Amino acid sequence: MNEAPDSPWRMGTFRTLFAASALSHLGSNIGYVAIPLLAVTTLDAGPGQAGALAALSTTAFLLIGLPAGAWVDRLPGRRLLVAADAARAVLLASIPFAWWLGVLSLPQLYAVVLLTGCATVFFDVGSQSVLPELVGREQLVPANAAIVSLMAGANIAGRGAGGFMVQLLTAPLAILGGALAYLASACGLTGIARHHARTEPSAVRRRLRTEIMEGLRHVLGTRELRPLALTATLTNLGAQMVNAMLPVLFTRELHLPAGALGLYWAAGGLGILLGARLARPLAARVGHGRTLALAGLWFAPAAPAIALVDGGPWLWVAGTGWLAAMTKTGIDNVLGVTLRQHLTPNPLLGRMNATFRFLLTGALAIGSALGGLIGEVSNVRIVVWAGAVCLAGAFLPVFYSPIRALRELPAAPVPPHRASAPSATEA
Repeated sequence: MNEAPDSPWRMGTFRTLFAASALSHLGSNIGYVAIPLLAVTTLDAGPGQAGALAALSTTAFLLIGLPAGAWVDRLPGRRLLVAADAARAVLLASIPFAWWLGVLSLPQLYAVVLLTGCATVFFDVGSQSVLPELVGREQLVPANAAIVSLMAGANIAGRGAGGFMVQLLTAPLAILGGALAYLASACGLTGIARHHARTEPSAVRRRLRTEIMEGLRHVLGTRELRPLALTATLTNLGAQMVNAMLPVLFTRELHLPAGALGLYWAAGGLGILLGARLARPLAARVGHGRTLALAGLWFAPAAPAIALVDGGPWLWVAGTGWLAAMTKTGIDNVLGVTLRQHLTPNPLLGRMNATFRFLLTGALAIGSALGGLIGEVSNVRIVVWAGAVCLAGAFLPVFYSPIRALRELPAAPVPPHRASAPSATEA
């Protein structure tokens, strides 16, 4: 493969991060399929319990998401990523071990997904925050396209494989495979040299609360970042309302095998991959901001087809709607994340990413809990319809924002001047 002289693929640290992230995302996606299926099929979880399980997997971002951004801006990036993957490997491995001993329970699954979510907070915020320093801002679009393509590929391979591993090997053994993928990722990340230079010595660190508020003001006070956050939040809310109910819908109402659910989720991964591959050429032809704004008009009308999921040809109709909705998400993940990174000075990257993750993953937790509640008091079909409608309209905040007029990426901002800081204090 011929690479451009300034391609991110020429950088050894980027290749190492990419390979390790591939294993990490593979582990996440195997667990994404296998854990709820284990809860439904082995522990007899109902809609409310399935919704609670999905909510707990993202609650960590509500609990520690914002302070995690300030910690990421202070801590060595490589060690943080290694520790996060090692913790997830141990936590996931505890599930098949408990199953083997005959003591597996829903409370243990709740604890594992919550603590795994805490480790994921640090991995996700850390990996997005170190990327601009690894490749340089001028290479963020191809680097983000590669990372989003990787995530999509992991969705396809991990969720597809996860469904069939559950079907062929049982859910606990599939989860063990996910734990081994996390462990391999942690080992690979030890090859990344220290690269995340701290912008402030410890003597001038300010209160944690002050740094968190600085990140919140940056995101919510910037006219381009605010609609990006709102659109992504609505997208996650709608998608998670659908996803939290799919294990119940597929296994109990449609009586479909686990492999069918894995393939359905894999179709979403294919859509993200397609969107990631389309993002760069579309931005070059139409403009960076205009592509972000118009992608909703191109793909969102297909989202309501998701709610038509049923046996036979309707499964394919719903899968096509899911593919279209995730294609838009793939475009957003490349161009939206790149725009966020361009609009944020290096000292604020961790807090900016953490603020977005807090909002976006908080929406996942709310979507899971809300879906489980509605599913208990009515039925899962209503939940899927509500989620599909939310996905269809999520693009509107960006469409009616200044982003729509952007053709080129803005220059990197200069960090604000800081007056003399108080002595080191941590809240």
